[in-house]
Amino acid sequence: MDTFVKGMNVIVTGGSSGIGLETARLFLQEGARVAICGRDAGRLAAAANNLGGQSDKLIAQQCDVLAKDQISAFVDRVKASFGGIDILINNAGQGRVSTFKDTNDDAWRAEYDLKLFSIIHPTRAALPMLEEAKHAAIVCINAVLARQPESHMIATSSARAGVLNMVHSMAKEFAPMGIRVNSILLGLVESGQWHRRHSEQADSGETFESWSRTLAVSKGIPIGRLGKPEEAARAIFFLASPLSSYITGTALEVSGGVSRYA
Repeated sequence: MDTFVKGMNVIVTGGSSGIGLETARLFLQEGARVAICGRDAGRLAAAANNLGGQSDKLIAQQCDVLAKDQISAFVDRVKASFGGIDILINNAGQGRVSTFKDTNDDAWRAEYDLKLFSIIHPTRAALPMLEEAKHAAIVCINAVLARQPESHMIATSSARAGVLNMVHSMAKEFAPMGIRVNSILLGLVESGQWHRRHSEQADSGETFESWSRTLAVSKGIPIGRLGKPEEAARAIFFLASPLSSYITGTALEVSGGVSRYA
């Protein structure tokens, strides 16, 4: 099946591991040109090698999306090398475990800064080129916490709700420009963090598969396991590609059915 992305230019922030890396891989496999960025130079270099090495179809550049000058330099390089941007995947971000009582002002500000400006800065920098693209799309990686908050992750839940609102507003504003904006709402997905917890918490000899299935049951995930990065990447790919050309302003849940909201 033609996915209509061959020859398109794609940016994936937070592309050095996990979901970002698998998203970049999928777009490359389908014939797109891809630029990834991340803060850790070593992990970024490893990711580039994993994807086949930097070439005329792959850019990997160290970049902190919260630093406007760095994201501008990254986008400028993409423009110089690829000629434009068709798709922006805003993937940077992580969770913060904290309750209201143990979250101080600096932690609140840091969480809102990360969740919101990791989208604002890349979008602002890429917007002029997205406006010129024929099938422009933005996909923002969010979490089920946006609609189903957890008290032990109060700052992250609150910031995620803000992202959900912002994405919907962007979709309304950008639609007349021909730019679609959507998001995915993640549940629990396999990552280095979960593998580290397995090493720390599992009984001797217990495999990650066995340990993570027990975890999934305890978290009430109907499918009974954690998601895989490539499963999230396929959802991102669908929303970003012209396959979803009549979809904008939506939030697609990728969580194994864990949500309890109506």
